[in-house]
Amino acid sequence: MERVQVDLDIEGTGRGTVIQYGHWGRPVLVFPSEAGRAWDFENNGMIEPIRSLIDGGQVKVYCVDAIDHLTWSCNALPTEERARRHQTYERWLLQTVVPRIDADSPGHRGIVTVGASMGGYHAVHLGLKRPDVFPVAISLSANFDPTSWHGWGEFGEATYFANPTAYVAGMDGEHLAWVRAHANILLVVGQGPFEVQPTQSLPGAHRMAHILAEKGIPHELDVWGFDSAHDWPWWRKQLAHHLPRFC
Repeated sequence: MERVQVDLDIEGTGRGTVIQYGHWGRPVLVFPSEAGRAWDFENNGMIEPIRSLIDGGQVKVYCVDAIDHLTWSCNALPTEERARRHQTYERWLLQTVVPRIDADSPGHRGIVTVGASMGGYHAVHLGLKRPDVFPVAISLSANFDPTSWHGWGEFGEATYFANPTAYVAGMDGEHLAWVRAHANILLVVGQGPFEVQPTQSLPGAHRMAHILAEKGIPHELDVWGFDSAHDWPWWRKQLAHHLPRFC
């Protein structure tokens, strides 16, 4: 299996790592769990369950760093400032990482986003903000409301437009029609340990699914059993189960 690692500049914060797996296939952009690094996906056994897709040229996987330690996980900052910092990360993804994927995977039919825990938030947020670029978003055990992450201070425009539970609820008109025409959101979550407390992933997934349903945005909510925990062994099974149908 081909593996390539590069470091790319992130505006004002240093460099972010991107690790590519595979030689051909639909690009899959992978986010690590909270404050994770690009190699976390491989180190936690997430590559092996989809190796046949990679080796068979069905997918090419691009794992990226998160900078949550400077944004959503930096609880000393008010939420609005965390949201403004998050905009830097979004710009890096859209202006640096996506063009690299486009050049490396010419003629692809849209990037699939995947993430676990806070990475699932990133995956779905991008799938809703830019479904023209990311037409499929797969979340494993995520909560989608940044104001619930030790939020404090006044919530302004930056927080609103980084919070899918807020801006999707406010969508209407031509923009909503555009999102409906392009987006496909998959919310996967278990009912086992740590999916309710402290992560709020189970109620968060139900809330997000309800908002998407109200707005008519294509989505699926897949709730696993009471043994399905907020942890890598279950995310490995969930990814192997769902990813093949989007390749």
